[in-house]
Amino acid sequence: MRKLTIITAVMFAAIITASCGNINTGSKSITETITKEEKVEKIEIDIKDYGIVIVELDRTAAPITVDNFIKLVENDFYNGLTFHRIIDGFMMQGGDPLGNGLGGADEYIKGEFEKNGVHNPLSHTKGAISMARSQHPDSASSQFFIVDEDSIHLDGRYAAFGYVKEGQDIIDKICANALVEGGDGIVLPENQPVINTIRVIE
Repeated sequence: MRKLTIITAVMFAAIITASCGNINTGSKSITETITKEEKVEKIEIDIKDYGIVIVELDRTAAPITVDNFIKLVENDFYNGLTFHRIIDGFMMQGGDPLGNGLGGADEYIKGEFEKNGVHNPLSHTKGAISMARSQHPDSASSQFFIVDEDSIHLDGRYAAFGYVKEGQDIIDKICANALVEGGDGIVLPENQPVINTIRVIE
């Protein structure tokens, strides 16, 4: 298995990968055209002991990604999960039911980014939310990351799908105070910030 990770520190120019297991033609995928009229949706991420982060998702830029994320939210998939990988000055990654970078949901989705043949104008600037994946371009599932500082070297290689609108100070605080093991940002289960809930607010 390959971990869904975002490589940082000395390897800032490297990729964000995420373990979704082996991708094969038998895997489910979401490829249908999104027909919803709503182009923007806001979600509320309630992080235990830290507070509320409001994120605006852009369906125009990444319709498949947003549709998949909203579906998971509406099914309470993320409630009780954690942020298992945190690197100050780079990002915090979560949404893995296993809590170790190796898990995901039942479906893989198409990677909506330039190097996968999909135009996506969103940049990985501070506050961007994006999907973690393995080296396979269509391996994103449930794991996502929120950018702590501008990381535009990820543009065109990962599917950004929105931006933090309120609560970036909470992201900064979590990244600055995380208890990590080594330079790869791994956080032990007992120290992982917990997602109380993620819900759609409009």
